[in-house]
Amino acid sequence: MAVISVRLNSEEEKIVSFLSEHLEKDKSTLIRDSIMEMYEDYIDREFIERFESDEINKKFITAEDILKSI
Repeated sequence: MAVISVRLNSEEEKIVSFLSEHLEKDKSTLIRDSIMEMYEDYIDREFIERFESDEINKKFITAEDILKSI
């Protein structure tokens, strides 16, 4: 397991302490959870970008075309 030191200014330390108390998590867990959430957001954005780029290449059928085929 790696150990990482993080330097925080006084305002950042107050925020971390507040969140730690408010969420009832120790500071290490709070920071780990935050990092994992950011990573999940990154993965989600990558997935959405791939989906959108794939969708651009697909031909969409309009409602009018559907009604004409009935």
